[in-house]
Amino acid sequence: MSPDDLEKKIQAALPDCQVSVTGDGYHYQVVAIGDVFEGMSPVKKQQLVYAPINDLIVDGTVHAVSIKTYTQKQWADSGLANG
Repeated sequence: MSPDDLEKKIQAALPDCQVSVTGDGYHYQVVAIGDVFEGMSPVKKQQLVYAPINDLIVDGTVHAVSIKTYTQKQWADSGLANG
C-alpha cells in the first residue's frame, strides 16, 4: 500500500484533520493535525488514528506505523508548520 493510499484512508475517517503519511510501503509515519485531538489522552489520540487502518495492520498489509498528533495550536507552536 502506498503512503498516498494510507493517507486517503485515514483522511476519510478524520475529515476535520490534516493528514500526512510518508513511508516505504511497509513502515509509515503519520502526522495528523486537528482540533479533534484537544483534551485527548495520548492513547486515545493513537486509537483514533489507528481505527481506520486497524484491518490493514491485522492482515499484515501495514507492518509499522508511527503516529504524531497535534491540535492546530500545537502544530503552529511546534515550529514544524513552517519547515
